[in-house]
Amino acid sequence: MSSILQVVPALNAGGVERTVIEIAQALKAAGFTPLVASEGGRLEPELAAAGGELIRLQMSTKLPHTLIANALRLATIARERGVTLIHARSRAPAWSALMAARRAKVPFVTTYHGIYNAGNPLKRFYNSVMVRADAVIANSQWTADHILAEHKLDPQKLTVIPRGVDLARFDPAGIAPDDVAGLRAEWGAKPDDIVVLLPGRLTRWKGQSVLIDAMARLNNPRVLAVLLGDAQGRAAYETELRNAIATCGARVALAGHAADMPRAYLAADIVVSASTDPEAFGRVAAEASAMGRAVIATDHGGARETVLAGESGLLVPPGDAGALAGAIAQLLDADRAAMGARGRAHIAARYSLERMCADTLALYRKLIGP
Repeated sequence: MSSILQVVPALNAGGVERTVIEIAQALKAAGFTPLVASEGGRLEPELAAAGGELIRLQMSTKLPHTLIANALRLATIARERGVTLIHARSRAPAWSALMAARRAKVPFVTTYHGIYNAGNPLKRFYNSVMVRADAVIANSQWTADHILAEHKLDPQKLTVIPRGVDLARFDPAGIAPDDVAGLRAEWGAKPDDIVVLLPGRLTRWKGQSVLIDAMARLNNPRVLAVLLGDAQGRAAYETELRNAIATCGARVALAGHAADMPRAYLAADIVVSASTDPEAFGRVAAEASAMGRAVIATDHGGARETVLAGESGLLVPPGDAGALAGAIAQLLDADRAAMGARGRAHIAARYSLERMCADTLALYRKLIGP
């Protein structure tokens, strides 16, 4: 049985890690053996449930001697386990994966899940591993345009495969109303409150501070903002957010990590993605739309493709708290149900999990050959 090896630094919460698991499940269903080289993390049980096998390696390191050791180990695994293709999803492990693929003489694929800064020639060389592949996947057209502008890559090697949303999991009909009411109560929302949700790990570029500032400008006691996500070690930023909440005069709650994101989206009335840096795809906007929620997203990156401005949501300039406050105020009186319905239809038509998996496996088969 042919094996496909995916390589990723860790298996904690995030769009990259979730995609790894989803592709592993699709590979298993298609008759492949899905292997994942990673340091592991909280999503290990989900990988096992999907039929994937974890190969635990120190894949987040940038140390040259460890990168080489990992490459030798991956090449050995490729030979022993019948690996016919290696797929890397991050730069550090991609260097090991590239060396392993060349040593094992199997195709090498990379996916651009984000945009990498390149302030100097050394950093540009480090980033270039992501285009040293037999095929490069971009997770949005915006990402593809960036890759072609940044690197001398043959466009024939570039394929756009957007991040997929599991429409069975992210289905409003699958969530019980009592579960939604219970979560709203946990957040401190009253029955008639408008809940504005910003999901994402607590890191500055995700824009939590922008939403807090927007809530202070909005100054509407009916609106509760919920910041959903954990600090993942960024204690100083979490303290900064708590201090800002204490002095902003608005209702803002820090809710921590949530495993059940479909329920969280449905418990909100408006979902915000306030990232100050462009998101290559932006799964919050796509998942929230799939759950039938009106979305406010920053006007850059992949959100320009997943959000139908004025139809399924609104787009605002990055870092502009005043514009975000105005967008929230606009949606308070809008037909949010109609916007949500248009958003789900848009995601179902273009960004389904089934389409992502089918397109990815089709690329694998093209490279592997008969």
